[in-house]
Amino acid sequence: MRPLADTDPKQFIADFFMSFHEELVLSDEDPALIFDRYHTPDIVQVADGHRMDRDKLIAHTRPVRKTRPGNRTEVHEAIANGDRIAARYTLHVQRRGRYLAIEVCFFGRFAADGRMREAHMLTRTVPAIDGKEALE
Repeated sequence: MRPLADTDPKQFIADFFMSFHEELVLSDEDPALIFDRYHTPDIVQVADGHRMDRDKLIAHTRPVRKTRPGNRTEVHEAIANGDRIAARYTLHVQRRGRYLAIEVCFFGRFAADGRMREAHMLTRTVPAIDGKEALE
C-alpha cells in the first residue's frame, strides 16, 4: 500500500478498495493474509451502525471469496487531513447476474504505511444502471 500522504485522496481510496477486492477475489491466498496487508490488527469498522473488528471483517470476506463478484468503485469526492480521509463514492457490484449500486459516505483513518485503522460508513442501495455500464 502507498501512504495516504503520497497520493491524491480520491485516487488513494479508489486504489485501496479496488486492489483489496482484486487480491481477495483473484487469489487463492488465505483471506486473513490479504486482509492484514490492507488493515491494521486493531481495525474497527462501523457500517450503518454495525461494529466489526478484525475477526468479523475477515469472516465477512469469505462469502465474497466464494461468489467472486465484479466490483468498481466510483469516487465522487474525497478529502484528507493527516491520517484521516472522508470520501463519497458509489460501489458498483455484479454478483450472480444481479447488479447493485451502493452509495457510501466514508470516514476513515489510515496508518503511515497506508493500511486502514478505522472506518465509519453510511450506505444506501440505489437503483443500478445497466450492468455492463456499471462495471466499466
